[in-house]
This record gives sequence, C-alpha cells and structure tokens, in this order.
Amino acid sequence: MSDLLAGPADASAGLAVYGADPVDRSAPASVRDALVARGVPAALAAKDRTLWGPEAEATAKIRLGWLDTHRRSRELLPQLAELTAELEDLDHVVLAGMGGSSLAPEVITRTLGRPLTVLDTTDPGQVRAALADRLERTVVVISSKSGLTVETDSHRRAYWQAFLNAGMTEAEAARHFVAVTDPGSALAQTAAEMGVVTIFADPEVGGRYSALTAFGLVPSALAGAEVMELLDQAEALAGSLGRDRDNPGLALGVALAAAATTGRDKVALVPDGTGIDGLGDWVEQLLAESTGKAGLGILPVVLESPQAPGATGPDVLTVAYGGALAAGDVPGGGGSPDVAVNGPLGAHFLTWEYATAIAGVVLGVDPFDQPNVAESKENTNRILAAGVPAETPSFVEGAIEVYAPPAAPGDLVGALRWLLDGLGDDGYLAVMAYLDRQADAALAGLRPLLAAAGRPVTFGWGPRFLHSTGQYHKGGPQVGRYLQVTGAVAEDLPVPGRPYTFGELQAAQAAGDRQALAGRQRPVLRLHLTERATGVAQLLEAAGRTRT
Repeated sequence: MSDLLAGPADASAGLAVYGADPVDRSAPASVRDALVARGVPAALAAKDRTLWGPEAEATAKIRLGWLDTHRRSRELLPQLAELTAELEDLDHVVLAGMGGSSLAPEVITRTLGRPLTVLDTTDPGQVRAALADRLERTVVVISSKSGLTVETDSHRRAYWQAFLNAGMTEAEAARHFVAVTDPGSALAQTAAEMGVVTIFADPEVGGRYSALTAFGLVPSALAGAEVMELLDQAEALAGSLGRDRDNPGLALGVALAAAATTGRDKVALVPDGTGIDGLGDWVEQLLAESTGKAGLGILPVVLESPQAPGATGPDVLTVAYGGALAAGDVPGGGGSPDVAVNGPLGAHFLTWEYATAIAGVVLGVDPFDQPNVAESKENTNRILAAGVPAETPSFVEGAIEVYAPPAAPGDLVGALRWLLDGLGDDGYLAVMAYLDRQADAALAGLRPLLAAAGRPVTFGWGPRFLHSTGQYHKGGPQVGRYLQVTGAVAEDLPVPGRPYTFGELQAAQAAGDRQALAGRQRPVLRLHLTERATGVAQLLEAAGRTRT
C-alpha cells in the first residue's frame, strides 16, 4: 500500500487529502499548529476579512462570498432549467470568457463528458474556426465580471456580426446569446441594449473563485452538465471548513504553505487518472494569480501525466489530484506524489479555494487581488494605438525567426540551451504560445521536452495565460526565464466596430507582455513561426536536441 494511504488523511464529504502532515513536519515549526492557535480555520469559515492584514481588508470584505456561494447559486437552478429548455435547439454551446470565466466550465464539462467550445483566444484562425462551426445551432455565453475584457468583447462583436451576416434579424441574433456578468457592469448594459438574456453572478466572488457561481454553472448547464450535484458536493464539504482536523481545505493549505516557506515553492499538479479532467489548469490560475505578488508566490506547474518530466525536484511539491478512490488504489496514478487530493469535483473547487486563502495567510499576501495583471493590458492598448514596433530578428533558422537577447547563441538549439542553462537552482522557464490552441496543439509537447533538463517548465496559451500565470510572471519571485512563441497569420479577421483585427490584437498582446517582462530585466526569447506547422515541428525537434 502507498505510504500516503497508510498515513493519516484529512477527509470530509468524500474528499480526502493525503500526505499533508509529513509536509508540515518538514517545516521548522508546524504551520497547522500556528494557524490553529490563531483560530484561523474557524475565522476563515466565518469570512473574517482581517486575516490577510489591514491593506487587504477592503478587498477581502467583498471577495469572501465563495465560502457559501454554493448555497446562493441554488437560486439559479430553476432559471437554468427554463433557459436550457428554451434553447434546446441550440446544441452547440460556445463560451467566450477569460480566466476564471472559462477555466471552471472547461473542467466541469470535460469531467462530466459534455461538449463545450471554449473561446479564450485572440488567434484569428481559432476564432474563425469557431465562427464556422454550426453557427445556426450556436448559443454564445458571453462571460465577464466587468464586461471590459477585450478578448470577450471582441468575441461578442464577431459572433453578432456573423449572425447578422447569416441573415438573422437583431432579435433573432440576440436569442443566440446569454450574458453572465456582475450586476451594474458594462456587459449588463450592453446585453440590455442587445436584448440578450442576462444572468447575474455573485458580486462578492472574484473571477478565479467563481467556479460555483453563474460563471461556472451557466455554460456548463447549457452544455448538459448536472450542475446541482456540484453544489451538493460543495455543500457537503462546507461543514468541515471551520474545523482544526478533518478539514481537507486546511490540510491542503498547510501543505502548500509549509512547502513554499521551506524552499518548495513550485507545485507540480499531476492528474492521477481517476476521473477529474483538466483541474490542473483551473488550479494553476487560482494559485498563481492569488499568491504571485510582492515578490512571493507559489508557482503551479501543470503536468500531462504522473510520469511527465517535472514532477519532482528539490524545490517542487508534487500534488496529485483525482476523483474518489476505490479501496486499495494508490494516489498519484503510478507516480510518487507528496500530497494527493481525491474526491468529487464540487468538493475539489471549495477545497482548493480554501487552501489558497490559507496559503495567502501564511505567505502574507492578499489572495484576492491581481495588482500586475493590468500592466500587460495597458501595454497592449498603447501598442494597438501606435502599432506593433518593428523588430529585426537576431537570426532566421528554417521557418523560425529568432529574436534573442544579445547574450544568446546564434543558433536555435543553442538559444534554447541558453535559456535552460540560466535557470539556476530556483528558476523556472515559462513557455508562452500566442498561437491556435487547436490547430497548433502539438506545440504543447514542448513543455515536457524542455522540462527533461531538470527544471520546472510551465506552458500557457496566450492570451489565456495572461489571466492566470501572467500575474505570477510579473508579481512573483523574479527567477523566471521566458520563451514566447508567435506565428504568422495566414488569414486575418476583423474585430467588428474596432480599428484592428484579431491578428493585430494578438500581436499587440504578445508585444505588450514582452515589454512587461523586459521591464523587469527578465530574459525573453521570442520565436516567430513564419509557417506554423513547419515551425512547430522544427521547434519540437530542436527542443529534443537541447540535452544531447
């Protein structure tokens, strides 16, 4: 039997956290004992806004609704049932949202086996493909707390124009939209002007904590998921959140914090194959954006499997996740994690949210703000107004233009090795791909190839990651090195009502992010694929040669 299963576990409502106590014991003093002595578990369950210090009180006051939003969300269920019946003929559900508005529904529908098209990109090829897919049977869920998210507003404009171009009246087009937003937001006003059904989310829950609000439930329900069971699972777990023991959220938070404060500030998130599909991407945003600030933070590294490179290391805490285990099963799916979290998805959401808030208490950071996210957005707006600055490649190799810092070698394999060799004992490499997540999906194979060098490597699709690890890149420990991959646009797509195209927006976002990182003196290697399929294959081949 696994050592994890043989040891004590914190368990409630079918969800268990194994391995937290050994991690806590590895710290000079028990993190759990210190938190319990301060009464933190009960205080957090009671929504005590003072837990993260006086500067965080104003934010915490309006951002702790996730602790019991699963109860208020039950009020949505009759409305969702009625809406689903009314839109029964629209069986292609597209979710246009970023970050917390898209990641939870993606996990829910993947785990429950329901089809959902998630549109969280500005790549013109990916947007064009979505617009061409069953348009007459499509309902578009426009999700944004503020309604000011440029990507989501661009998607709304593109679909509205596509419906009109297909011969629909404005009233007919409006039936193909559902808006999810906060009361009083810019999107609420726009939706009212369009005549679109609007469902309001819980205003006291921030985006990355919003899995069990309308942001998570509306698109999932329209896609056919049984969302009530998620609320039931969270409700069953909620009674444990004030306890000092048998509190999975506390146990997981203690493990994350004890590891981070003793040199293991990277968390490898490993799926164990027991029924939870894609949770790592949601946890990645939650942890990175909540803790990566003021030079501190926990870096989540999403792995493809327990055997994938990057699961272990002297500064890595390995956390496996999955569904409920059968008796005798080994957490980790064949790997050797430090911690394993197993249970139903609704309980997972609440457990990880609580654990992240606990980690924020220990680290001394506000887990509810994102002070550096706006920086890349502001750069993007300036570049859209002035145009993307002209750049000359350092060299060209095959289908790849290489834009490298002066210290990098003049060949592709050498430049990649230079990035990896400069990581040191505490660094990480972030691969940031501003490409088509579907058509260019093979590029994700770059992460394990580069991680074989022995250091943590993350992979994110742009601009999706800007609403996730992008905060950590700017606000967290400044030990990262960055590989940005962009690609030529074969056929661009206008953003209706705006003076730019999707391709220009994507290029401006990539350039804006480069500027934000360069302003922190962080090394950025940019590879531009002049022909995407050829360039992806060439890059993967070169990455495979970095360790030879």
